[in-house]
Amino acid sequence: MQNIDYKGVKFSKYHGAGNDFVMINAKNSPVILTDDEVKAICDRRTGVGADGLIMILPSERYDFRMKYYNCDGHESTFCGNGGRCIAAFATEEGLVPQHIEYEAIDGVHKALVTKNSDNEFMVSITMRDIESYDLSEDRLLINTGSPHYVTRVKNLKDFDVRKHGAEIRNDKSISTDGINVDFMEVIDNQFNIRTFERGVEDETLACGTGVTASAIAAALWYGGDDINIKTTLATLNVKFEKVGNSIRNIVLSGPATHVFDGFYIFAK
Repeated sequence: MQNIDYKGVKFSKYHGAGNDFVMINAKNSPVILTDDEVKAICDRRTGVGADGLIMILPSERYDFRMKYYNCDGHESTFCGNGGRCIAAFATEEGLVPQHIEYEAIDGVHKALVTKNSDNEFMVSITMRDIESYDLSEDRLLINTGSPHYVTRVKNLKDFDVRKHGAEIRNDKSISTDGINVDFMEVIDNQFNIRTFERGVEDETLACGTGVTASAIAAALWYGGDDINIKTTLATLNVKFEKVGNSIRNIVLSGPATHVFDGFYIFAK
């Protein structure tokens, strides 16, 4: 039998309300992946399949450092659902207690993980304070760890998120670096959203920073500071305080699920 030279990596797969991620524990043992290797793992036809890949890395001051890659293989800005899932993953790996403090590309986040069953968790994380945003009757431009454009639409169920999301995401007059796009519809006082994510370049089933942006948009348009946002598969909650024009003490809460574990092999 011919010997095949390969490199491999142990992983776990998690999802937060359908927003799915490959998780790798590299806190005590370094893992180096190229952009192409990250893209290969995330591929839904020939890889594990995920919206992104997240590594746990060592931190000098906090429980760990989170490094997030979009499924296109490139390191990206903060991911809210990924930030919740990585907290659940870290507790399952025995790396942290129930109360967690970790650093990410946009700063420090605190997390609280509650285990509901063998593979189901409820996770709350703090989000960055918002000191500025651009609001009109038609849309909100805001950075909640990642940049978002929130707009209101009708008939969200049949709305062409991929077409219209791509148009706004690539509109250089809105953002030269590209932007995530959240489409909101209010039905019987329920805020419903669908999100087009840059880097994925498609609709995702949920987006944590998008849920946060949409909750703030809902509060600015309709009032409130404790907002439930319904995504395709689940409802997430966002609480915050409005201090003048600032939005502070933001907490994003929702479900996280451990799907399976595996070992991915890269044939050389």
